[in-house]
Amino acid sequence: MNLGGDMLPQYRQETPKTSPHIILHYSTFKTIWDWSILALTFYTAFMVPFNIAFKNRDQPGGGIDSVALMDSIVDVIFFADILLNFHTTFVGPGGEVVIEPSVIRHNYFKSWFLIDLLSCLPYDIFYMFKRDDERIGSLFSALKVVRLLRLGRVARKLDNYLEYGAATLLLLLCAYVLVAHWLACIWFSIGEHEVRLKIDNFNLPDGWLFRLANDLKTPYNLSISNKTRLAGGPTRTSAYISSLYFTMSCMSTVGFGNISSTTDYEKIFGVIMMIISALLYAAIFGHMTTIIQQMTSATVRYHDMISNVREFIKLQEVPQELADRVLDYCISTWAMTKGIDTQKVLGYCPKDMKADICVHLNRKVFNEHSCFRLASDGCLRSLAIHLDSNHAAPGDLLYHTGESVDALWFVVSGSLEVIQDEEVVAILGFFFKCISIFSNFLITGKGDVFGDEFWKNNGSTGQSAANVRALTYTDLHMIKKDKLMEVLSFYKAFANSFARNLVLTYNLTHRLKFRKVVDVKREKELDARRKNEKITLPQEHPVRKLLFRMRERHGPRIFPSPMFADIEKGLRRAPTDVSRVSSVHSMLDETNGLSSSLTKSPRTKQKRPPLLKRQTVDEDALSRTSWSESKTKGEREWSSLSNVRSEMKNKFDVINDRFAAVETINARLSNLEKLLTQALQLPPEGIIFSKITCNQKFQLALPQLYLLEVPRLTSSLAVTPWHLQRSKGASLGANRLHIHHTLGRHPHQPHIPRQQDLAFLGT
Repeated sequence: MNLGGDMLPQYRQETPKTSPHIILHYSTFKTIWDWSILALTFYTAFMVPFNIAFKNRDQPGGGIDSVALMDSIVDVIFFADILLNFHTTFVGPGGEVVIEPSVIRHNYFKSWFLIDLLSCLPYDIFYMFKRDDERIGSLFSALKVVRLLRLGRVARKLDNYLEYGAATLLLLLCAYVLVAHWLACIWFSIGEHEVRLKIDNFNLPDGWLFRLANDLKTPYNLSISNKTRLAGGPTRTSAYISSLYFTMSCMSTVGFGNISSTTDYEKIFGVIMMIISALLYAAIFGHMTTIIQQMTSATVRYHDMISNVREFIKLQEVPQELADRVLDYCISTWAMTKGIDTQKVLGYCPKDMKADICVHLNRKVFNEHSCFRLASDGCLRSLAIHLDSNHAAPGDLLYHTGESVDALWFVVSGSLEVIQDEEVVAILGFFFKCISIFSNFLITGKGDVFGDEFWKNNGSTGQSAANVRALTYTDLHMIKKDKLMEVLSFYKAFANSFARNLVLTYNLTHRLKFRKVVDVKREKELDARRKNEKITLPQEHPVRKLLFRMRERHGPRIFPSPMFADIEKGLRRAPTDVSRVSSVHSMLDETNGLSSSLTKSPRTKQKRPPLLKRQTVDEDALSRTSWSESKTKGEREWSSLSNVRSEMKNKFDVINDRFAAVETINARLSNLEKLLTQALQLPPEGIIFSKITCNQKFQLALPQLYLLEVPRLTSSLAVTPWHLQRSKGASLGANRLHIHHTLGRHPHQPHIPRQQDLAFLGT
């Protein structure tokens, strides 16, 4: 194979500026012209020996037959090809495209000009003018063999296709048939020469063509008209087929004997033909065997790999289930890669070309994810070099729980499932996207990404909280953490865009907290049951004892029954009406004033305050007095009242006044309940409270769905469910009623007020 300037790759990255009469060697017109010349060269290689051997061009009318006309057209086309070659560029030894006309002409004169000129000369015209002299005509006809030199140009053009096994095999078969055709034409010429000698001297032995004519009942004779010529004999078709049959049988075997050599010339040619056939047979069919082996080498390597895997499984006694998975993976991987080692092929290429190939191999990842759109060409090439392709068969585990997540994975095709605590929490790489609320797992789509956000964690490596298993045959692209961090640290601008735009479909280091459908239904049922049931305090509860004593003394209850139940059950979902907040504040002020007056002892001689004016509560005395002391003091007071009848009348007036105050509080609380119900747009059953706690900021925390803050209750009392305790260091809060909406969050999550919730905060 020639590795000179003609074999250099014809790069077309930039079209050179040429003169109008200069033709680029890689242009479309020149390509079509070269293939036409190639086809005509094959025609010439076939017809030239045939016309020389089976020359019979005289027609009854004295004209020229169609074969001579076709040969003349081919000669004209070959002459036009010479003119085009004087104006066609070529690739120089340094790989550059030569466009200088003088250099092109000089190069063509030194290379193929003489051979092309000899092959396009009109030898048939010379033969027509020298028809009377048969020897001169035969000489000009023999000169047409020079046209076969064009086959050298054909071989030069076909060098680019010799790396393909099928093309090489086809070319070798054509070469074998073409050589057989040439030998058949020579064999017929020898037979015809022996016939002429036989007619001149009948004592000579019969040649193969003379015997064939006698066998076909078409013997040869001499025809004497203007000149003496042979007449009779087999037809041209029969003679050519017989010649080709003999040469093919001698080239492939030792012959069958029906056509044999009898004269000296025939025997000499037979020996030469056998030598040529042996060499040609060994060269062509030996090379053909190598080509067939190369074409089937992939299949041989595949069977060799499967055989080695099965021997290993048998030797190591691998369990059947695992053995099936190993075989399945090997077969699927071979089907995707065809046994070609990508890294080995990339090792043949320089760095620049290797980066271009890697960008092409990872084009799906770069096109499907928006995080790569702002990356420069250099950044994409750096990422592409570090991206590796991986294949997974159904059932293969990519990650186990507890393994280090040290890579970022891109799903190109196939699907995977993420399993946490024996529950499927996500399906990656599916053909559609949706989020399932009721089944508690995520179904994502094509182009998914999973792994860990280590570019946000300063490159730290986390542990996988779930298993990742392939559901189908999956094609993935993966980049290691160290390689990715190296690229991000070098390309700062891309690092910011990458961290902002890349969203992991599933973060393996995060543990998913979810509830089952049964648990959600059960919680709803418990909420409905808690809402409808009547909650009562135990008999020994201090607040219940206080209320029971006040009911016995004064008859009416301080709190209405619906209000009492609603306070215990907890506040439910309702938006707040800002226009009614001021009315609620005034109602709370009046209620606090009346409740503080009830904390005074019945025996305290003190002027009754106005009904709607808030009283100051003796907080220190109330904190120092326990509920047991209050009970003993009350019993002692009632015993003293039975002995001192004179004081009963005065105390009875005080009790009547307190009773009036209780009724007023009762009415105020009922109005407050209705007002809050309307302000918060609650259902008709009213306000529903759960257990209430109060921190040092006087926030009554209702952990179910709402947070209620009433700062104007007691200034320094921390209120727990139905307990009054001393809160040291407490201070008064704001003078507004704050209700923060927390609907939609989990009951055990901390409350974070939203922007629309802050609209109710006063200044």
